[in-house]
Amino acid sequence: MVSLRVMCVAAVCAALAACAEVGPDYKVPPQALINAPAANGAFVSGASVATNAPLPDHWWRLYDDPILNRLIEKALASNVDLRAAQANLERSDALLAAARTAREPSAVADASTYYTQQSAEAVLSHVQPPRHEVYNMGITISYDLDLFGGIRRGIEAASANREAVVAARDLVRVNVAAQTARAYSDLCNAGNQLDILQQQIAVQQKRLALTRQMFAHGRVPSFTQDRDQGAIENSRAQLAPLEARKLNAAFRLATLMGQPPEAYDESLLACHTPLALKTLIPTGDARAMLSRRPDIRAAERQLAAATAEIGVQTAALYPDIKIGASIGSTGAAASFLTPLTNRFAIGPMVSWDLHRNAIRDRVEAARAESRVSLAHFDSTVLTALRETETSLDNYGAALDRLQRLESARDAARSVNDRTSELWRGGKVGGLEALDAQRTWLAAENAVAVAQADVNNDQISTFLALGGGWQ
Repeated sequence: MVSLRVMCVAAVCAALAACAEVGPDYKVPPQALINAPAANGAFVSGASVATNAPLPDHWWRLYDDPILNRLIEKALASNVDLRAAQANLERSDALLAAARTAREPSAVADASTYYTQQSAEAVLSHVQPPRHEVYNMGITISYDLDLFGGIRRGIEAASANREAVVAARDLVRVNVAAQTARAYSDLCNAGNQLDILQQQIAVQQKRLALTRQMFAHGRVPSFTQDRDQGAIENSRAQLAPLEARKLNAAFRLATLMGQPPEAYDESLLACHTPLALKTLIPTGDARAMLSRRPDIRAAERQLAAATAEIGVQTAALYPDIKIGASIGSTGAAASFLTPLTNRFAIGPMVSWDLHRNAIRDRVEAARAESRVSLAHFDSTVLTALRETETSLDNYGAALDRLQRLESARDAARSVNDRTSELWRGGKVGGLEALDAQRTWLAAENAVAVAQADVNNDQISTFLALGGGWQ
């Protein structure tokens, strides 16, 4: 009869185990901004500087610079922020594994022994009770049927949180790649501007020497020497900030690769050539960008976790049913493991929190948290769209400015070449030739500054597009 009852209880529990989880099943809400048509079409900006081709994972290879490729690969392998992100992911893996163990049977073993004497007066006796050694040992096993899916929803939430941490790790990779490219770009652009500035100073020194000769022959007033000397000092004043910018960029590269600043690579300081992108930026469309950006994925997974948490809290409104069994032995040591001390038990166990108001409050709090997560998800989508459009717009403007300055530079160079020919033929004076050369170098410097802005806007665009992870 006992075995029949046990079998009936087990059959009923198995049937109840087929109950569905309480709480909402997660899917991206239809009203989420990521589903809006305007968030899935072509970008408004950048039509002249970008293509609809998909962005490659390793976008920095579009610059075709082996040194940049090596620096980013080293940074992705050694960056301390990435190490922290990876450790955080391992922590999430452990938390997910812990949540999954709730679906496994639990087992508890205990054993104790003690020498005891009961209190006679506690039982209104005037005879001293006997003293004897008592022991207790046993194993208890239980399995939560999770009829209403509280454990399953908890696993669902933990899994979504783990995927959000994966996305956060990928976001760190995106930023490390962009920061490394920007630091290397700053270093090379500072070297380029230093080269041009040194040429400008050399021309100014030649002009000062010629002015002194002319003053010695009474052909110019004395203040012209002071004017030329002031121009030289003004140019020299720009050397130190550029040198500092270049060295600081090398420091940034060292720390991005997990090294102290003093361990920077001195060979990098020899770079004097700006990064050159030979193709239009491949951007794809807004849909591809939103699916690629790790922060969007992290926000969506946080929304999924918050939705699953509603089910976790809702399950507390219903009884928690477990199947349990225990076997052991308890009694006097003299009767150790005899029929008089051996024991066993098997059957269902039910627990039910009847404080309904408190549980319902927690359910409402979970629903509110889900709405917060949806608002954060929408905000992240809007931010991603704004950042990408702004970056493309800034890049287009910077590229147009660079092209116009290059045209002005080319015109100044042409004037300088013709003036140099006239000077060599004795048709113009040395001052005119030096002025033409100075004008050309000033135009070269303007181009160098604009090139630095273009590189910075390119990298900002790649960062906004979310490239840099696989």
